[in-house]
Amino acid sequence: MTKSGRVKILEQFVADGMTHMFGNPGTVEQGFLDALRDAPEMNYILALQESVAVMMADGYARATQTPALVQLHSSPGIGNGVGALYQAKRGHAPLVVIGGDAGLRYMNMDAQMAADLVAMMEPVTKYATMVLDPRSLLRTLRRAIKIAATPPMGPVYVCVPQDVLDEPNDEPVHPTCIPSTRVSPDASLILQTAQDLLAAERPRLYVGDGVAWSGATAALTEVAELLGAEVYGVDGGDVLMDTTHPCYRGTTGHMFGEHSLPITQQGDVNLIVGTYMLPEVFPTLGDIYAPDARVIHVDLDAYEIAKNHRVDVGVVADPRCALSALAVTIRSERSDAQAQRAQARITALEASATASRHSALSADVAKRDKTPLHMSAFAEALAQRVPQDVVLFDEALTNSPELTRYLPARRPGQCFTTRGGSLGVGFPGGIGIKLAHPDKTVIAFSGDGGSMYTIQALWSAARHGVGAKFVVCNNSSYRLLQLNVKAYWQKQGVAPHAQPPCFDLSRPALQFADLARSMGVDAVRVERPDQIEPAIERMLATDCPFLVDLVLEGDVHPELIGVPCGKW
Repeated sequence: MTKSGRVKILEQFVADGMTHMFGNPGTVEQGFLDALRDAPEMNYILALQESVAVMMADGYARATQTPALVQLHSSPGIGNGVGALYQAKRGHAPLVVIGGDAGLRYMNMDAQMAADLVAMMEPVTKYATMVLDPRSLLRTLRRAIKIAATPPMGPVYVCVPQDVLDEPNDEPVHPTCIPSTRVSPDASLILQTAQDLLAAERPRLYVGDGVAWSGATAALTEVAELLGAEVYGVDGGDVLMDTTHPCYRGTTGHMFGEHSLPITQQGDVNLIVGTYMLPEVFPTLGDIYAPDARVIHVDLDAYEIAKNHRVDVGVVADPRCALSALAVTIRSERSDAQAQRAQARITALEASATASRHSALSADVAKRDKTPLHMSAFAEALAQRVPQDVVLFDEALTNSPELTRYLPARRPGQCFTTRGGSLGVGFPGGIGIKLAHPDKTVIAFSGDGGSMYTIQALWSAARHGVGAKFVVCNNSSYRLLQLNVKAYWQKQGVAPHAQPPCFDLSRPALQFADLARSMGVDAVRVERPDQIEPAIERMLATDCPFLVDLVLEGDVHPELIGVPCGKW
């Protein structure tokens, strides 16, 4: 019996292993969504706003490293999802977004909700298209899925008009072919790179999510140890290397290019793998390397190689293949003297890391019993109670240093961070990760400002019984903006003064525990040191969703709220 397109499209997704659809329904998708009753393999995860659906899918895709399915409405729906899709594109999340339309027959009517849907989605996707004939419905879907899942991965959009889905469809259903990109670099390039790095006095490695997604963490660590090289994360949202390893030195700057320059200008041989240089909001326009430094860039994304900054050797190759081959070659080429220099560098890095950690821990002790609370008190208590395989989504932002000090990430898939500049990713991302790993404890951190972008994600967690945990780092402000404006004042030679009131969220005070309970999620507000441990124990005692409203120190002035501009 011939089936309609609305049934066949579900069969195609199931054939590709897609068992969760994250979405928010609309009228023009009604027939397709009604067909879900005959697709028991597909779980529809309902979001109350489109950006939440996209961000939940983003977390799911990152946790499973497979394409995740998103359903959005036509022009208003995809408009709401554009910001979330931007961050998914910058983070190379393989999202397959389908959106409805009233139908091909209405294209010339300029009817209600009419828009150039493909044009709206092109800037925030890797590929955007519309199905124009019922006989090419599944063919187009498979093309989109392949594009989404082929490095450099990214979101794709397929508009599926209602009349196309209503038509009979005879296309065969078969799994999408995802081509292998395990491409090894030329042996001569690996040999030259190994020799350059061994001869370096200050070798530096800059790595991104291409390392984590290709499974190259072990090879990266071996290369770093063989060289005694410092390793920096660049535009990474996953764990690239054990962050407690002495060779791992943190990340380059995110906001200002001058914060990255002291790092990038130090190396005399720089190897970049699985990322691009550099992702700051205000990047440096000049050369970011030392004048005589050598730069080698390896990635599967040819576009990113030498995009903005000079590269001496560019190689399109799989990060794991490249780093594995490089480790073997370095080991065979390394002299005893070079091995001794590498070990001396590691010894020095260990001493530096130990001193920095002791200094930070000593500073935390003085703040442990303070009220308002300091993030270190909560992070230390949490670290003592969570299981070893806990998974974090860290959108704590200005509180991330304390969180990662006590809960350091050691392996890919253990901690995810926001990418692309979007706020509000943490809570829906945590829900997506928990759906991918229902057997693990998943804790999502967000700020008070960021969480309010997507607070309705809590309702989705309650509705679908997703037992993720949520922590609001509540400092009653957009604290990141407060820090950034101080850097701006310094750069512009402006004398420090009161923060703009629009960075202050203190009045009226947000009551996150009340908000959570109103959406079916149990919650507690923590304001004093003695409330921390009971709150954590209550949060971890059940596999139901739970929220902690953690009230932290902040730079707030509620008395200035409402004062006319120019009067503060």
